[in-house]
Amino acid sequence: MNYSTSRYEETYSSPRRRTNYFGWTVAILLLTGFAFAAWLGSFYIFDQPERPDSYRILQRLHKIDPPKRFELTAAPAGEFLSAKQLYDRYVGMGAAELAKTNAELARNYIRNYQQVRGLVPYVVGRYTIVQARELGPGDVFTSGMVALTNAVDSGELLMEHLYPANSEVLPLMKQTLNVGLEVKLERTHDLSSVIHAERLVDGRIMITAVPLLYGSYTVTRGLGTFRLEPPLTLNLIAGWPLFKEHARIKAEERYADFRRKTTPTQVPIAAGPTAAAPPPAGNELVRVEQARPVEAPVAPGVPPQNAKLAKTTPAPKGGKLAKKEKMKSPSPTAAPAQPVIAQKSAAPTSTPFAVALARTPSPAPVATAAPTVASARAPSPAPIATAPPTVAAAPTVAVVQPPPAATATPVPVLPAQPVPADASGVALASNAGGGSWKTFPPGRMPLGRLIGTSDLRDVAEHGLAGERVYLKGQFLVNFSDANRAVLRPRTKLTDKVLHLGAGSSTRIIVEFPSGYNPPQQGATVSRDELRPYEITEVRKQEDGQLNVFVREIMQPN
Repeated sequence: MNYSTSRYEETYSSPRRRTNYFGWTVAILLLTGFAFAAWLGSFYIFDQPERPDSYRILQRLHKIDPPKRFELTAAPAGEFLSAKQLYDRYVGMGAAELAKTNAELARNYIRNYQQVRGLVPYVVGRYTIVQARELGPGDVFTSGMVALTNAVDSGELLMEHLYPANSEVLPLMKQTLNVGLEVKLERTHDLSSVIHAERLVDGRIMITAVPLLYGSYTVTRGLGTFRLEPPLTLNLIAGWPLFKEHARIKAEERYADFRRKTTPTQVPIAAGPTAAAPPPAGNELVRVEQARPVEAPVAPGVPPQNAKLAKTTPAPKGGKLAKKEKMKSPSPTAAPAQPVIAQKSAAPTSTPFAVALARTPSPAPVATAAPTVASARAPSPAPIATAPPTVAAAPTVAVVQPPPAATATPVPVLPAQPVPADASGVALASNAGGGSWKTFPPGRMPLGRLIGTSDLRDVAEHGLAGERVYLKGQFLVNFSDANRAVLRPRTKLTDKVLHLGAGSSTRIIVEFPSGYNPPQQGATVSRDELRPYEITEVRKQEDGQLNVFVREIMQPN
């Protein structure tokens, strides 16, 4: 036996292999670099969705939402810039700064303005269409039309105004968006956001704008109505702008020829203060809102089920007589009301909602309304049927009732008439706000149901059910404009802690008639049973937000 070997050594074991530390080091470094590259790549893709490759990857991962439609009172905060202000903003930027600004503008639009730094730039002013063409698969927006326009008061700014829409309304859009049509963008009605700015070779600036409201438009000489729709996807690989240099130059040459041919018959529009104002447009393309049905009169002695009457304070003398007058109702033999366009002289101020344009069944009967409502055959008791003499210069919607023996014959809706080619005075503008309706002294409004903000969700689920509904409560003014204000219910501390009531998930949009001054932003408004708001519509969004549309029906103190 050999005692010289150690007892820990194995005579027949295989020799040990040395550890390759160099190989392990290289492998760990490669894995670290891969993790670092994946980390940077995620930032590159998610933080820059305006790049075509990033946008395509995010779409495949379902990490990006299509552009959405905004409400006028829920749009992102922004600033309204005229053509001169837009030119001054972008003309002073260098190439690198302009590229960075364009990336941020496109990024905000793709993200639906969820993470916006600063204010969103909106376009206001008057623009004339130089050329309009249909969008295709080779454009960023693949469906709809785009109009190349020139600013009326500043020749140094061009604008591409987008009209995304489905293919079904393209024939009507081609008939209306003709050369020479005037586009009016107003801060109270339109929200056209700038998503790109381009510096041309001759020093001019061309911007690209898209309306975030995606509203409905119609022609005043026809009955056709088309509605814009948000795009489902964007083809960012097509690049900006939509009118490339070669197409833009050709469009401007054709527009110059058009101006030379129409100069003798066209009224010039000068920018000077002594220039004569252009005549009113004979045909317009206006944005219309969804028409509300005319409320049917309630027969005497048959109040709605579970209806609560708005409390009123009787006068010191003649209280019984006033109560009898308030309970009067129209004759039960009155026929259903039929909306008819009532034409009046055009006014330089903003006009009411163009409701009758979208609801008139046939263009044959056109009634001429007098300053009073005495010329109507059987005026409806609805508030919109009366027009005060003070607003005789603004177009209103009259309700005329046919005789009891007359029967309504349905007439098919005709397509809109094409805009004449020489219609240089035609205007494309929004038509909203500044309406007129009947107002009442405190406590003298028609009978109706009085509710608070806690009952609004029940109204959103069941609707108004054809009855008058009034709203009372205390509200805080979040936004105030010329004829509109946005309010929030004022909640108590205990309600906030216990999560009672509507709270911050309710938005009250108040519309005021012409001549009223809305409350200032930040003020507190208290409305009781003597001075309530009249509810016209309650909408509930997918996230639970309640949009309550009301109007002021009380006379000022």
